[in-house]
Amino acid sequence: MKYRVRMDLCFADEADARALLDQASGLATKAASLNEGGEREEISFAELELCRHEEGLPCSRLGRFEVRKEAA
Repeated sequence: MKYRVRMDLCFADEADARALLDQASGLATKAASLNEGGEREEISFAELELCRHEEGLPCSRLGRFEVRKEAA
């Protein structure tokens, strides 16, 4: 059994968003991905996006990290 956290938080200040991403990446060493490499793979990740939906434009990814086992 695992405990999953899902969040989608918008910040007005990029520094606040990056601070949360940095906090998550620090805890990522304790996280796990499920069925990695298998048919039902679920990779743990965190992303930072620039959201422009209020302007009628799409989001663009500024950063992402994934939790994967190191290649053997």
